[in-house]
Amino acid sequence: MRATITAVGSYVPEKVLTNFDLEKMVDTNDEWIRTRTGISERHLVSENEATSDMGIAASKQLLEEYDIDPETIDCIIVATVTPDMFFPSTACLIQDAIGAKNAWGFDLSGACSGFVYGMETANRFITSGAYKRVLLVGADTMSSITDYSDRNTCILFGDAAGAVLIEPTQNDEYGILDSLVYADGSGAPYLYMEGGGSKNPPTHETVDKGMHYLQQDGRTVFKYAVNGMANVSVEILERNNLTGDDVGYFIPHQANKRIIDAAARKMKLRDEQVVINIDKYANTTAATIPLGLHEVLQDGRLQQGDYVVFATFGAGFTWGATLIRWGS
Repeated sequence: MRATITAVGSYVPEKVLTNFDLEKMVDTNDEWIRTRTGISERHLVSENEATSDMGIAASKQLLEEYDIDPETIDCIIVATVTPDMFFPSTACLIQDAIGAKNAWGFDLSGACSGFVYGMETANRFITSGAYKRVLLVGADTMSSITDYSDRNTCILFGDAAGAVLIEPTQNDEYGILDSLVYADGSGAPYLYMEGGGSKNPPTHETVDKGMHYLQQDGRTVFKYAVNGMANVSVEILERNNLTGDDVGYFIPHQANKRIIDAAARKMKLRDEQVVINIDKYANTTAATIPLGLHEVLQDGRLQQGDYVVFATFGAGFTWGATLIRWGS
């Protein structure tokens, strides 16, 4: 028995922040942002809209589009680093809002690797026989932890949510074929948020110091991300006796177009095999991969039997890849 994705949904807030808008806020310009990151615009939540609201919207879209009874869901996993609050979990908030009263759930903190980490977790839940339906949501309100006076970070992030339903399939030709997940905690000093946790609980001092915003050593993160995402993408193909020619779609985490391009080159992929939407949404952290998946599904590009590779790299450092053969 394998686990497979049977339904997909997504949500992107209406508000758009373009590169030209950012030119008025910080010392940057559209050409500089586009050439270095591939980003043209990003979507931000409206007032009083939080991570759970986006996750609820993506989940409801999935349930309605595929005519799924929420009471048949066994478990909800929410990959996020921007939960509404420490507790209750965002998974509990989504569970209540969508009427999944028979599901238990939890939040998973894997930063930009959260969705791939969640895929590995859901896969094990399903293939163990413990559960039949797992709803995996990747959602982040990155605008809530971004300093819009810091030109090095504010250009990079957006807000969004994506959701997938994972169920068992008896056809071993399809579904989740393999997964690789890694972590290296020595990378913690290069991408982090100091304030808000037990080490630095909220005070006037932590707020004044900007400790509740994400901090990033861009050069170091870029170097590790290029190698990490490219290497894990090739590794998962090689250990399944596949090459770039076999891949239907490569759906990478959308952190930087140059990182995506480097991974695609190492996998020897053609442009049409690589899903890129960073220009429209920027880095939405745990939501980037399900957003890309939903896009190729809605466009009718993804076909039964296509091999699909998800790959990511994020804070921690964390990174990983998932190999799927699309179908049920």
